[in-house]
Amino acid sequence: MKIQLENIQPSDKSSFHLLHNPKLNDLFFWHFHPEFELVYIEGADGKRHVGHHLSNFTGSDLVLIGSNIPHLNFDHGIKTEYHKEVLHISASFKEKVFQEIEELQDVYELLDRSQHGIAFFGETKKAVGAKMKQLQPLDRFGQFLEIMKLLKVLAHSDEFELLHTNPIINNKANKQQQRLQQVYSYIDEHYAQKIELEEVAQRVNLGKEAFCRYFKRNTGSTFTQFLNQYRITQAKRLLLAGRNITETCYECGFESLSYFNRTFKKISGENPSTYKTKQS
Repeated sequence: MKIQLENIQPSDKSSFHLLHNPKLNDLFFWHFHPEFELVYIEGADGKRHVGHHLSNFTGSDLVLIGSNIPHLNFDHGIKTEYHKEVLHISASFKEKVFQEIEELQDVYELLDRSQHGIAFFGETKKAVGAKMKQLQPLDRFGQFLEIMKLLKVLAHSDEFELLHTNPIINNKANKQQQRLQQVYSYIDEHYAQKIELEEVAQRVNLGKEAFCRYFKRNTGSTFTQFLNQYRITQAKRLLLAGRNITETCYECGFESLSYFNRTFKKISGENPSTYKTKQS
C-alpha cells in the first residue's frame, strides 16, 4: 500500500465517480484529492478523521469533504459487517456547471461550504444514504439526475455540523501535494529501516521543528504517529501472510519487540498474537 495523493480516474469523461461498497478496513489510507467526496457508511461504529477534525461515529455516517482536504478512510479498523458508498465530484464541474446555472447556485454554495467538512445527521443522513445505495445500477444519465437531487437535499438541509470553524483552503495545493508525496514515498520505501526525522525533513527542505509543525498541520498526526500507523498496517499484512510476530516486528522497522507489541495494541486495540489468531 502506498500512502499518497489519490488519483481518481474514471473510465470515461463523467464528472462523477462512484465507488460501490469499497472495502478498505484493513488499510490506513490517509489521502487527499482535488475531487469533492460524499461518503456514506452504515452498519458500523468508526472514526471520522477529516483534516484536523477527529471524532467517532456510531451506526452510520454521511460526510461531504471539500477539495484537497486530507482524510482517513471511514472504514479503517472496522471488524464488523458494514456497507459503504462513495461519490466523487470533479472539482472543475463545480465551476463549469454549478456556478454557471442559476438553479444550481445553492449546490455551488454547498460545495463551497464543504471546505469546512460537513457531517449530516437525522433524516437527511437516512434519505441521502438510501439514495446513494441506489445509484450503482442506473445508467449515466439516471445517475446524473439522482445525484443532482441528492445534492439539492444536502444544500437545503439544516441537519448538519461543520467539522472545522474555518474552511480548509490550500492555495498552494500542488506544492503541498508534491511535498507530502515525497514524505509518503520515503515512508513507503524505508519503513522497514530506521527512519531519522532529520533526514525526512531535509528531503522536503524544512528544518526539523518546521517539518514537525507542517506535518501535524497537514495530516492531523505527528510524524511518529503516522509512521507507526503505517508500519502496523504493514505488520497486519505480514501476519496474515504467515510471518511470526518476531519476524514481523523487525521487518516493519521496529527495533524492540516490546515496543512493537505496545504500539500494535494501542493502534489496533489488541495485541499481535490475538490479531493473528482471530484472522487464522
